[in-house]
Amino acid sequence: MTTSPTHHFTLSDQSRLDALRLSRVAGVGPINFCKLLCQYGSPANALKALPERMKRAGRLENPTIPPQSDIEKEIEQLHHLGGQMLIRGDDDYPHLLSLIPDAPPVLFVKGNLSKLSMRSIGIVGARNASAAGIRIAESISAELSHEGICVVSGLARGIDSAAHEAALFSNLTVAAIAGGLDTTYPFENAKLQEKISENGCLITEAPMGTIPQARHFPRRNRLIAGLSLGCLVIEATLHSGTLITADLAASYNRELFSVPGSPLDPRSRGSNNLIRNGAILTESIQDILPYLPSQLPPKMAAPWQNSVVFNNSTSGFSEPIMTWNSIQTFTPEDPSLMLENVQSLLSITPVTVDEVVQRCQFSVSAVLSILAELELGGVVEFVPGGRVALLPNRN
Repeated sequence: MTTSPTHHFTLSDQSRLDALRLSRVAGVGPINFCKLLCQYGSPANALKALPERMKRAGRLENPTIPPQSDIEKEIEQLHHLGGQMLIRGDDDYPHLLSLIPDAPPVLFVKGNLSKLSMRSIGIVGARNASAAGIRIAESISAELSHEGICVVSGLARGIDSAAHEAALFSNLTVAAIAGGLDTTYPFENAKLQEKISENGCLITEAPMGTIPQARHFPRRNRLIAGLSLGCLVIEATLHSGTLITADLAASYNRELFSVPGSPLDPRSRGSNNLIRNGAILTESIQDILPYLPSQLPPKMAAPWQNSVVFNNSTSGFSEPIMTWNSIQTFTPEDPSLMLENVQSLLSITPVTVDEVVQRCQFSVSAVLSILAELELGGVVEFVPGGRVALLPNRN
C-alpha cells in the first residue's frame, strides 16, 4: 500500500519542479545541488545563475536544462505508475540516507514510504551465489525482518533476491534499483519487484524510462549503503561490485558484516578479505544485533533548512551552511588564485574534501565553492563517498 507524504517543506509545486530540473543539469551533483540552493535561495534562482557560473568555471556552452514540460510529463507518468518524488528535506525522505554527505537531492519511490526510515540492514552478495550462500541470506534476512529490522538490497540475482524474498514474509524490505521505476532488471525478477512495490518499497535516483547500465550501479549501491545502519556481505569475489557497496558503507561510518566462506571458493575471497580488514565475522543474526542501535540518530534538516546541519558523519562539511533565504559569502582571496591552488591539489585519484581543505589555507566554504565551479565547468567530478577527482584528460 502506498502512503502519501505527510508534508513537503517550504517548496511550492513550481519549486519542486525547478528542483528536479536543477538536479538533472550535468555537473550539478548532490553536493552542488545543496550549495546552489544555499547560495541562491531557491531552485529558480539557481537555474538562472547556472549559465554565468558555468561560464566563469571555463565551460563555453550553456548548460542543458530540461524543459519544464518534459519534467511535468515525467511526474505525470510517475504518479500514473503509483510512484512519488521525494526531495531531500521532505518528511518522508529516508532518514539514514539524508545523513550521508552525497545524499541524492531527488528520489523516486513506490510503495510504503515508512519502510525507508526504519532501522535497516543492507544485504548484498554474489549474483551466481552458491546454495549455501542463498540459504544463509534467506535465514539471516528472515530473522532480521522478524526482529522488525528492514532488509535493503539491490534486486539482483542470487543473494539480493534471496534476501528480499525472505524479508517479504514480514513485509520489511526495500529494493534500491539502478533503472527507472517503470523498468524491470533483471527481467526474471519482475514478479519480485512488483511484490516489493506492493508490500515493501522501491527506490531509485534514475529518471523514468532509464534502462540500467553498468555506470548506474554504483549509484544504486550508494543507496543501499546509505539507507542502512550496516551492510552484510555474503559471497563476493575480490573484484566484485558488491565490494563497492561495502566500501561505501565503511565510508559512511556504517557497520560492516561479512559471512566467512571456503578459501577454495573464489566467491568467498572478497568477503573473507573484508573480515581480514576489520569487518565483523557473521554467522547468524546474533553477530549483528549487538552492533545495532535501539533507535535511529536524531533527524536532521536538509542543508538549506538549518544553519548547522553537518556533524562528524558528514566529513568535510563541518562548517555551518547558510539557510535558504540567506546569501552565502566566502573568503576575500583572489578567486582565480584560489581556483588554481585548489585544482593543483587534485588528480584522477579521488580524495575527500577534508584532505583538500587541510592542504590549502582556504575555508571549507571557499573550497566547496571552488569545487562547485570546477564541477560545473566539467573539470572535476564528485564520486560516491563524498570524494572528488579530476576528470580524465585534465592536467
